[in-house]
This record gives sequence, C-alpha cells and structure tokens, in this order.
Amino acid sequence: MADNRRRAKRFARGARKAAIPLALLLLLPCAAQAQDVAAAQPQSHWITLGTHGGPMPSPTRSQPANALVYGNNVYLVDVGDGAAEQLAKAGVPLAQVRAILLSHLHFDHTAGLLGLLGLRYQTDIFQPLRIYGPPGTRELVAGLVAGMMPAAHAGYGMPGAAFRAPDEGLEVIELRDGASFTLDSIVVAARKNTHYSFLPGSEEDDAYESLSFRFEAPDRTIAYTGDTGPSQAVAELAQGADLLISEMIDLAGTLANIRRVSPDISPATLAPLEAHLGSHHLTPSGVGELARQSGAKAVVVTHLSAPELNGAKAVEYLREIGGEYSGPAVIARDLDRF
Repeated sequence: MADNRRRAKRFARGARKAAIPLALLLLLPCAAQAQDVAAAQPQSHWITLGTHGGPMPSPTRSQPANALVYGNNVYLVDVGDGAAEQLAKAGVPLAQVRAILLSHLHFDHTAGLLGLLGLRYQTDIFQPLRIYGPPGTRELVAGLVAGMMPAAHAGYGMPGAAFRAPDEGLEVIELRDGASFTLDSIVVAARKNTHYSFLPGSEEDDAYESLSFRFEAPDRTIAYTGDTGPSQAVAELAQGADLLISEMIDLAGTLANIRRVSPDISPATLAPLEAHLGSHHLTPSGVGELARQSGAKAVVVTHLSAPELNGAKAVEYLREIGGEYSGPAVIARDLDRF
C-alpha cells in the first residue's frame, strides 16, 4: 500500500502542475500483493495481469491478460504470453480458473494459452474449463491440444504410464456479436467492436470478429473493450458500467517504437500497419470519449504499446482523457487490483 500511496502523491503533484482535475485520478487499485484467492470474500476483483500491447515485448509489462475474481472462482479475460506466471505472481491458484474468454485471436492476446493448458495438464487439473472466444477459437484450441500430444504420450518417460488426453475437461464455445451467457453468478454480454474493419457481408467479416465484453456481477458491472477503435456498439455495451477497462494506444510513440526496432521496415509494410493502429485502437482522447458516451463511473487504461511509461507521460495521457471525460481514471500496471 505504501507504494500505491507514493504513486498517488506523484500523480496528484503532476495533476496539479498540468491543471488536471483531481477527480480524474483513480487511486483505488491495491498494491500487487500475493494473496490466497480462496480466502477472498464473495465480491468481484479485476486484476490486470498484463498491461502491455503487442507485438513488441516490454521489459516491465507482460502481454494482455486479466483475471476477474468472484469469490473462489476466477475467469481469465485474454491470455497473452506469460499469463500463467502472472497468475502465480498475483497469488491466484490455477485450479480456481473456471473459464477463459478471448476477445480476439491476435497473438498478444492468446500466446499464453498453451502455457496455461500445459500447466493444467502437468499438475493434474482436469476439472471442467470452458474457453469462450470469437470464430476460430475452436480451431486454435484444437491446434494447441494437438501440439500437446507428443509430450502427453511421452509423459515422464516411464514405461506403462497411464495416458490422459490433454483436452480432458475442455469445452470450447465460439461467440458472435450479441452473444450472452453466464459464468456462475456473473452475466456476460459480448458485442462486436471495430478492431477489424472488413467490409460488411464479406467472407472475412463473416469469419472473423473482435469482441468486447460486459460482466454484470452481483456487486458491480465491469466493461472490457478488448482491442477496439471508436465503436458505438462498445459505448452501448458499457452503458453505466461501474468500471470500464479500456485499451489505449499512443500512436506516435508506437510508430516510433516500430521504426526503432525495425529500422529497415519498408513503406509498403508500414502503411497498412499505421492504418490499422490509427483506426483500430483508441487514442487517449478516444478513451475519454468512450467513457463519456457510456457514462462509465471509472476508467482503467491498459494495453499500453508505446515506449515505457513514466510519470510525465501518464499525466499527459490522463490530461487527454480528461478533456473528454470528467470521471476518475488510472493508467494500470501489471498486477494492479481494482
């Protein structure tokens, strides 16, 4: 908690200098401490396991992954590379994960799935696990299970060992725009967002979707954008949410990062990438506009893909968000709890 208080004071000082309303700062996340989720009271917690947007790795942030905890049940929302390790750092037992939700199938949101499935298998966790995701999720999981087969058959290299199928207990449910379902006592709704912009009615539009989710728990409602550009459907999905978990891009910083990492990138390669980044993600002001349109009570910003964040840059982002939205907001770190 001391670390959080220091961070709060730094943000507050920066806010005063930048003339940001103090109401813009959300100082709710607890320190990232390991704790036994089994001892949690039956109320919801959102843990930002990984807050970095791909594809370039970060030395300080893990890839996109989140955990929604309600009582003894845990639901993972996107599982970027390193999700299993981040769960361990958060003190969340893998055996308590009841479902995994994938917003879309880009690698930075799915790369940790094989590690999670393999760890379940190696530690004899065969309780039911549902994996929800857009079209293509069934094919993705089938491929991962196929990739697990050689290790599953070899086992520990002992003759006569019993074989258990890697997909035991797994169920895949593919979702489309407008889907709704329940996770125990949490009602979930999904809407198609604008992370893809295939022509309506095209073969690609029919085959691929990127989804945003709304979680209505008994104690509060949480909306999760996943990756999206400006979207009226997402604004409707997030109406009145107690907490809006929103992606955000620093477009200029991200493009600078790309040019630094790939100095020989060709204009033909960079042009469509720049178009995608600019239209299929939310700028800080876009995050503020979405929060204002939806009437969200508070905003948590994640999926940061620009250079490493510092206090001045965070204040700049919050100022831009505050130009559109007067409610509280925070730039999340890995393992923050809300």
